[in-house]
Amino acid sequence: MNFTSIQNIDSLEKWVKQAIKIKQNPLKNKKLGNDKTLGMLFFNSSLRTRLSTQKAALNLGMNVMVMNFTSEGWTLEFEDGAIMNQGASEHIKEAAEVVSQYCDIIAIRAFAGLLDKEKDNAETVMSGFMKYATVPIVNMESATGHPLQSLADAITMEENKTNHRPKVVLSWAPHPRALPQAVPNSFVEMMQLQTEMDFVITHPEGYELNPEITKDSIIEYDQDKAFANADFIYAKNWSNYKEYGKITNSDPNWTITADKMKLTNNAKFMHCLPVRRNVIVTDEVIDGENSIVMEQANNRTYSAQLVLQKILENVK
Repeated sequence: MNFTSIQNIDSLEKWVKQAIKIKQNPLKNKKLGNDKTLGMLFFNSSLRTRLSTQKAALNLGMNVMVMNFTSEGWTLEFEDGAIMNQGASEHIKEAAEVVSQYCDIIAIRAFAGLLDKEKDNAETVMSGFMKYATVPIVNMESATGHPLQSLADAITMEENKTNHRPKVVLSWAPHPRALPQAVPNSFVEMMQLQTEMDFVITHPEGYELNPEITKDSIIEYDQDKAFANADFIYAKNWSNYKEYGKITNSDPNWTITADKMKLTNNAKFMHCLPVRRNVIVTDEVIDGENSIVMEQANNRTYSAQLVLQKILENVK
């Protein structure tokens, strides 16, 4: 069993309930991971993902090994048939098979390069490990998705659900750097599995996400209109998908402010973190009583623990 996409979830409702149950007693299955090892490979920096996934593994009694390819290890070649007379020192074929000998589960984090859309959509790093590894793979954020984050988001919304059918808004917000589409992609895919919620995406015209992911999701270019009567506001920046990886809009009017939140139905504010304060969202909002970003961050442990538990239950 691999966990590389929200599509690997057979029933989001059941998974969320199971994660909340784990949260109530996180050490209940402490012996499940005895003598099992999680290998965590980072091709990009991390705070919440690394610590929450490591804590989840420890809660299950697993050993954990961490390797940062940004400063450790050989540069990997991912192209089959490559003549390796340039920078890369080791091919993914050997690397994935070797790591598989040391670990029972491999968790990988590798961002989009935002230079080559075709290469990023092909998920070069994740696909390479999935092709050559002989143990289960967990996606700790890839070029196009962050399913552990979106599962944590689903847990958080369930814990803060309303008495009526909630309206959830994913809102683009400005950012000084070009950011990947991974988090919004997985959030959209997760929301498409929610049968009891209304969902709206709002962003400037020209900032549409991959249409193969958004499908028939409602898109509203007027942020104020989108915010009307919303119960959850999820803020996130992403770079342009059409003009791939570029920043073509930095309009500060898209920043989430207290006045914008007044348009909502006393909505909860969500963000995956890290967040650029007073760029993505004002201090007043993120520090306000309706901000649930810390709950989201905490639930990262239980989304990861649920995934690892399901894999361990299937590992011979």
